Amino acid sequence: MTILLSRRACVAGLAVLPVLARAQAPEPAGGVQQLDPALARLIDPALRPEVLGRGYRWAEGPVWVRRGNYLLFADVPGNRIWRWRAGAGLDIFMEPSGLVGPVPDAFNEAGANGLAIDPAGRLVMADSGTRAVARLDLATRRKTILVDRYEGKRFNSPNTVAVARSGAIFFSDPPYGLKDQDGSPLRELDFQGLYRLDPDGSLHLLDRSHRRPNGIAISPDQRTLYLALSDETRPEVLAYPLDARGNVGQARVFSDMRAAQAAGGKGLPDGMVTDRAGNLFATGPGGVHVLTPAGKRLGIIATGKAVANCCFGGPTGSTLFMTSHDTLQRVETRTRGW
Repeated sequence: MTILLSRRACVAGLAVLPVLARAQAPEPAGGVQQLDPALARLIDPALRPEVLGRGYRWAEGPVWVRRGNYLLFADVPGNRIWRWRAGAGLDIFMEPSGLVGPVPDAFNEAGANGLAIDPAGRLVMADSGTRAVARLDLATRRKTILVDRYEGKRFNSPNTVAVARSGAIFFSDPPYGLKDQDGSPLRELDFQGLYRLDPDGSLHLLDRSHRRPNGIAISPDQRTLYLALSDETRPEVLAYPLDARGNVGQARVFSDMRAAQAAGGKGLPDGMVTDRAGNLFATGPGGVHVLTPAGKRLGIIATGKAVANCCFGGPTGSTLFMTSHDTLQRVETRTRGW
């Protein structure tokens, strides 16, 4: 299915945006908690994140678009994708970003959620509202539904996407987009899956054993697939060995975030990203947890709010952008994304 969205439709509503949706100048927020001296090689512990924009209902899925030198991120309940550009600030890039037309009462989040860029430079989205994984040509705004069913049954609400160098798309499918979630009458699958969609269109269920599978990241060497569990009873990041065909082996616990949760940290394991050296920047209770490739926690970047997701971007790839509840924030690092 292909949908052509007009540029007018994508920018509709600009004149009535709440004033707080735009930050006139970056504002300091949060701070960096250093747990190990090695953190200083990745980020200055004295830095504080900056707020670039605020007023979103739930900001998610940031991704840096290198060919245009801008950031895209989603406001999932608001059914919009926003764009941030240095010197130009924020504007609406796409509206609606997910479900088109009236939103049924049974839906909780009608918009797109996690975003990624594929090897051809196209935007891949976990479209929670349409309950599909879709692709958007950034030049024409032409949206194509890639997959919306497993064995003939509708997905719950695809949440996060990660694209391998091969072009394979990994995605998670918790029920967050549905109002009653586990008890929603719209559910057709009785599990919450982790999937891989290959470039030839074939779909593979990799794991159906977890509750609230959420954020996904791939290591730079393409040998490890990370999955965050936004399960309040099991706040963990898992690591799967990944073979050349994209198949996964037995998962192991990479990071257990129960201690940070017990200490009162806001949020649960959610989105994450790796740098070029394989360090994992994983959102969780208290902020963004900075973890070595061996799983050692070096520190936490706190924003003062629950952090949903993060990505590297900027001209040098060293800026960490964070979608944090109703805000977009950034902090400069001493490392770079891949």
